[in-house]
Amino acid sequence: MPITVDISQFSALSETLPVVDVRSPNEYQRGHIPGAINIPLFNDEERAAVGTVYVQAGRNEAVLQGLEFAGKKMRKLCEAALALKSERLLLHCWRGGMRSRSMAWLFETVNLQCVVLEGGYKAFRHEVLNEMTIPRELRILSGYTGSGKTEVLAELKKQRQQVIDLEGLANNKGSAFGALGQPPQPSTEHFENLLFSELRKTDKAKPLLLEDESVSIGKAQIPAAFFNQMKQAKTLQIIVPQSVRVQRLLKEYGDFDRALLAESIKKIEKRIGYDRCKQALELCAAGELAQVAKILLDYYDKAYEFQISMRAPETVTRLDIPDEASIAEIAERVMNYEL
Repeated sequence: MPITVDISQFSALSETLPVVDVRSPNEYQRGHIPGAINIPLFNDEERAAVGTVYVQAGRNEAVLQGLEFAGKKMRKLCEAALALKSERLLLHCWRGGMRSRSMAWLFETVNLQCVVLEGGYKAFRHEVLNEMTIPRELRILSGYTGSGKTEVLAELKKQRQQVIDLEGLANNKGSAFGALGQPPQPSTEHFENLLFSELRKTDKAKPLLLEDESVSIGKAQIPAAFFNQMKQAKTLQIIVPQSVRVQRLLKEYGDFDRALLAESIKKIEKRIGYDRCKQALELCAAGELAQVAKILLDYYDKAYEFQISMRAPETVTRLDIPDEASIAEIAERVMNYEL
């Protein structure tokens, strides 16, 4: 019988041992423990078939169907586990039941010591959602689109400040153009898992810096409990001249294919209006990207002003940034400012 441990012990062990997720590929894709390797006992079709047999004919018939599927690939499963080059493996399925225990038995036949997570991935998800409710000393860096907030936070991280890049975790920069040049977004569930993993690395007694965000970053949703804390946190609003912001946006997006830029502009046609959208598209086709940026900033600036107005005024502090200030200089001012 494999050793079974709770989520706390499992998490501690995962710092040095490989984590193997034996659920189906679709389950894994929806969300998994960050860093876990997927060695599925059943593929998606096989898992569905076993579930159908369970409902229609009962547990024993479902087990026999599972054995029929698994028996044909036991060697490949063991080879995948041995390829991890570790004598001990951490295993989990959805609830810590038959799939993980069956795989533990199989792996132990090739002398791999296995530890199974009690409660499985479901127990991990309980920890994730609980973590979001824990009170923290959050500090929000806010500012109009193109202010360089992400770059400032990256610089602050270099200075050993506690920072989490929410947009980096979501693979989206938080606008209609946010997906350009980015990998596919994680599901909301997996975004939560990634955020949990980063939160666990921080010291709760020290301030944690985040960029001001709406509840949605592309298709990923910030957990409600955590977002509520963000809305109530002390906020430093950096005010950067529009001319500087236009140049920063040109540097960030100017090299993308015009067709991709046009697709992104069309996403907000209903918000900026048909005429302004048509004008922006014509300027984009003509290569007048600075003018396009100004049109779009009119919209994004109004949206930002509404967003910042929803915060309690006493929690917001304004910090004016001169035209010539570099990202490093802005970061230094932010770090030295009393929030």
